[in-house]
Amino acid sequence: MDLLTTEEYKSIAANMTLPTNAYIDGGFRPAASGKTFTTINPATGEALADIAACDAEDVNFAVEKAREAFDDGRWSKMPPSERKEILIRLSILLSRNARELAVMESIDSGKTIYDCETVDIPETINCIKWHAEAIDKIYDQVAPSSDDHIAMVVREPIGVVGLVLPWNFPLLMLAWKIGPALAAGCSVVVKPAAETTLTALYLAELASIAGLPKGVLNIVPGGGAEVGEPIGRHIDIDMVSFTGSTVTGKRFLTYSAESNVKEVVLEMGGKNPCVVMEDAENLDKVAQHVVNGAFWNMGENCSAISRLIVHKDVKEELLSRIENHTRHWNVGDPLSPETRVGALVSKAHFDKVCGYLKQDETVFLGGKSHDGAFVEPTVVEVDSNDNTLAREEIFGPVLSVVAVSSFDEAIAVANDTDYGLAASIFTANAKRAIRGARAIRAGTVTVNSYGEGDITTPFGGYKQSGFGGRDNSLHAHDQYTQMKTIWIDLSDDADEAVE
Repeated sequence: MDLLTTEEYKSIAANMTLPTNAYIDGGFRPAASGKTFTTINPATGEALADIAACDAEDVNFAVEKAREAFDDGRWSKMPPSERKEILIRLSILLSRNARELAVMESIDSGKTIYDCETVDIPETINCIKWHAEAIDKIYDQVAPSSDDHIAMVVREPIGVVGLVLPWNFPLLMLAWKIGPALAAGCSVVVKPAAETTLTALYLAELASIAGLPKGVLNIVPGGGAEVGEPIGRHIDIDMVSFTGSTVTGKRFLTYSAESNVKEVVLEMGGKNPCVVMEDAENLDKVAQHVVNGAFWNMGENCSAISRLIVHKDVKEELLSRIENHTRHWNVGDPLSPETRVGALVSKAHFDKVCGYLKQDETVFLGGKSHDGAFVEPTVVEVDSNDNTLAREEIFGPVLSVVAVSSFDEAIAVANDTDYGLAASIFTANAKRAIRGARAIRAGTVTVNSYGEGDITTPFGGYKQSGFGGRDNSLHAHDQYTQMKTIWIDLSDDADEAVE
């Protein structure tokens, strides 16, 4: 899809009708309390819309309707091929409305229209379609029991699922969760982040047009205490999948323990290392990967490169090349297709990120902020991995640089963190690359590149980055299903017992 001009994007934004109400039981409705909250364009400070501010009463109603839909089988017992067709129709409708979704995502989150048009929306569509296509291609199993028995191992949808979303990739993370959850036959209750609600509500409207039965998909906007905690504690929710901060994610384990011991899957924070050894080939290409990994999506990315662990022999040259590539990452209006770094999602998050920039460290590049919303791509040299900037997840466009003297030291520093989501290693030595990839304790390790894999590869973390399952790939379907053994006795003794 060709990009438009800034003026054309602004015209689309000015003429959009924004969804504002919760979506429950196949229709839009205000919060039971009648309360609303205002969603803000973080780049301009402009109020976009007043959104239904739901609470526990709305969550209870959504769960009730989701349970009705699950129990009567309108979706859970629908033939797999028919579920597939409905989700494929949804992916087609998303494609037809891709541009409006991209603009809506940009103005609601501060993300650049470039990223929304070229990454977020296309990957959202692909995710829904990919999981739809998998529905009638995942087989159950027959265990190797004796001739007198048949032992079937079957998957069944887990039930009613609560999905709690982050604000950094609002629509894509929704797709990562509803794709496999709906494919499995579950009914879902979704809590979008309060900062970024619009595109989830828009998708719900498209899902209804696609033919998704009422009650199967429910979107309940609101705050964490008002909606997130009631979802986590609800006695009739069978499983919760959460993406967000480690601090908040841990609460869902408490909610589960104090309610019905529901299944919990957590995808949380990261302080992701990028190891560059002295024998790394093509340092200019390495620098390009580092810059992309550190500053893409304003660094508001749980898998962002936030620690550059570089061998001292190539540190200066690599930093020089990083400086050259960072010049192309301009800060500005998110609706300009030329902008690579947009606005941070909120004033509160802007203040948090800027607080880290006040640390007394050597700023190699950037370090400035603008207009209460924008932070320049920043590279900071720290004295050791014990520095606050190297240990805490900043979730902004800030890269900390730690120099090392050996491969073993680099791996030790990479693992010296509470997190373990993603990592990268750059080296020309194949044996060293494989050793490093295996030694680094992270859910995804890329070699001589930055990335997260793709829809076919599982995504999640070690340590305090993840718990209970993985997003993406066929493995994502496992967390939305229960495994059941059906044991059938074929022996003569069984016949006699029946007689």
